[in-house]
Amino acid sequence: MENLAKNDKGGEVEDLPEGEVGQASKRKRPGDEQTEDGSQTKKLLTEEGHSVKVASHYNTLQECGLDERSRSRIVHMRNFNNWLKSVLIGEVLDQVHQRQREVCVLDLGCGKGGDLLKWRKGRISQLVCADIAGVSVEQCQSRYDDMRKRSHSERIFSAEFITADCTRELLSEKLSDPEMRFDVCSCQFVYHYSFETQQQADTMLRNACERLRPGGFFIGTTPDAYELVKRLEASDSNSFGNEVYRVTFQKKDEYPLFGCQYDFNLEGVVNVPEFLVYFPLFVEMAKKYNMRLVYKKTFHEFFKDKIQNDQNRVLMQRMQALEQYPADGRSRLASDRPEEYEHAQRHSEEGGARMPLVRVSLFKWT
Repeated sequence: MENLAKNDKGGEVEDLPEGEVGQASKRKRPGDEQTEDGSQTKKLLTEEGHSVKVASHYNTLQECGLDERSRSRIVHMRNFNNWLKSVLIGEVLDQVHQRQREVCVLDLGCGKGGDLLKWRKGRISQLVCADIAGVSVEQCQSRYDDMRKRSHSERIFSAEFITADCTRELLSEKLSDPEMRFDVCSCQFVYHYSFETQQQADTMLRNACERLRPGGFFIGTTPDAYELVKRLEASDSNSFGNEVYRVTFQKKDEYPLFGCQYDFNLEGVVNVPEFLVYFPLFVEMAKKYNMRLVYKKTFHEFFKDKIQNDQNRVLMQRMQALEQYPADGRSRLASDRPEEYEHAQRHSEEGGARMPLVRVSLFKWT
């Protein structure tokens, strides 16, 4: 899903990122306010423990080549998520460019720099990349350096790279220019890690919003807490999933606002603790930083809305965000289980649809 919020003083904030069943949102910021530190905390050891797990996981995650990635059963899901981010980022940057030429962006939870090309295509002027995983930040900087070397005469944005736990450390104290202001903060598939405690969630939100210019945007994607709980309640156990992913909760029927932990395992990608984000609470917390929600959609809603645009449709085809059924000689199906394609076959037989069909990978929606 996607969420976007707008600063009442002229800025916009991004909403929480979702995972396989996610949301996207925007928030807009009215003005700058200082946060207060009177929130509940857990023992330092526990807090550090989860942060260390997240950092350690992403630091040890092996780089895989394009060939290996294309053979993964989740390749279409990853491509779909990438398409969604491309559309979201592109639309927000277009809005900002309508009022100014120079655009400064904060990529909060930048990882290895998967969105660098999006920032380049968005013609931004300056980028700050921050992440808890030092190895990922180094790889992000290396990708950026590579991009600059290959740019020839093209003007590339300047960039700064910061390794920090953005749920506990203030980025404003680490910026090379303490007066720096951002037009956009992007937080993709990251914010839910901060909902371990109220203090961590607030610190992450403060980092996202306090340096936004009036009218700035905070955009992002985050797992849909409602969908996760619905699937958990429909399960006979504390977990649900299929052959590619599994979500496991510690218990049913108890869903605290902070610290509601679940373990998410996605084939070859993620296996670290995550936390539910109760979206209405997130919206209320953002008001502290003069942000207001201006856009919120599930991934499914976002897809149905944006795919009507010809340019977005062409981009989806180019990025191979949809799986083709049946597969042709140049591709293979993501699953070996015929039952996972029964709905596609049935749709073809009942509706007389032309083959081949394209679909969002079943792993994303089940």
